[in-house]
Amino acid sequence: MKVAVSFLTLFVALTVSVAGHNSGGKPALIARHARAARELETLSPVSRGHTKTYVRRTCKLRSTGSIVSSTLLPAASTSVFPSVDPLPNTPATTPTPVTPQPMSSPAGGLLAANTGPMGGLVRVVSAGSCGPSRATTQITASSGPNGDIDFLNCGLTSGGWTPPLLHINSIVSVELSQVAYSPESAFSACRDFVLFFERYGRQYGVPAVMLASFAMQESSCIPTAVGGAGEQGLMQITVDKCGGAPGGNCQDPNFNIHKGAEFFSQTLDSVNGDLLLAIGHYNGWYKGLTYAEATAAAHNGNCREQNNLD
Repeated sequence: MKVAVSFLTLFVALTVSVAGHNSGGKPALIARHARAARELETLSPVSRGHTKTYVRRTCKLRSTGSIVSSTLLPAASTSVFPSVDPLPNTPATTPTPVTPQPMSSPAGGLLAANTGPMGGLVRVVSAGSCGPSRATTQITASSGPNGDIDFLNCGLTSGGWTPPLLHINSIVSVELSQVAYSPESAFSACRDFVLFFERYGRQYGVPAVMLASFAMQESSCIPTAVGGAGEQGLMQITVDKCGGAPGGNCQDPNFNIHKGAEFFSQTLDSVNGDLLLAIGHYNGWYKGLTYAEATAAAHNGNCREQNNLD
C-alpha cells in the first residue's frame, strides 16, 4: 500500500510520503508536492462507466508497503461481507465553506478540547528534534494546517526519518461528505463510496477523509484497480487480506474499504497511536529511513520494491 499525495494536499500536509526522484532529496520533495497540489486543483471526476480492469504502473510508485512485514498484517478475515448495490449518484452541489473541526471520537462525541487542534492548527504532542510545525492556516505547496512538509518528513534527507509525534485527534480535518460531491473537489472521484468511508471511519475511529485520501493515491478511487503485486481495489489491499470477500471479489468496495480501514486502525494501535509512524508503516516506512534507502530499489532493477516517495 502507499500513502496518498491527496492526503498531503487535501488533508493539509499531513503525510510522510511526498518526494520526487531527483538526487539531493529536499528540492524534489517540495517540487513533487507543488505539482501534486496543482494537479489536484484541476482533478475531474472519474468515469464509472468502464469495465476494463485498471492496472497501476509500478516503476515510479510502487512501495514496500504492499508487502508490509507479517508482524503488522491482520489475520485474514473469515467473515462474509454482504454485497452492496452501488450507491446512487449524488448531484453535484455548490460546496459551502468548511470550518475545520476537532476530530470526533468513535462514540461520536467531540474529543476533549486539550487534545484537539489549537486555533485551527495541528496540536503537536512532541516535536522531538524537528522544531516547530510551521503549520499555516492556508494550504500552500509545502504546508498547511497540519504542518510543513519538512516538519513531517523530519530527518529523511539527513540522518534518517524521525517523525514528530501527532495523535489522530490532534489533526485538522473536514467531513468527507462536505467536500466529495463537488465536481471541483479532488475527492469527487470517491463520491460513490462516501457512505462506506464514513461507515468504517466511524467504526475504526479514523477520519473518512483520511481513508478516502489513501484510496485516491492507491487507486484514484477506481474500484477495479489492480496493483503490480496483485493489490486489489480502492485501497489496494494485499491478497492475504481478501479472505471472506463476497463471492471472492476482493474489489467489492464495501469489503475493500472495510479491510483497508481495519488494517490502518490495527497499524495505528500497534504503534501506540503515533499517527505519522502508522502512516509510514502503511507505506513501508520506518524510523531512521533515509532518502537513499527509500530510493535504492530503483537503482538495482527492483523498482516494485521501492518505498513510495510520491
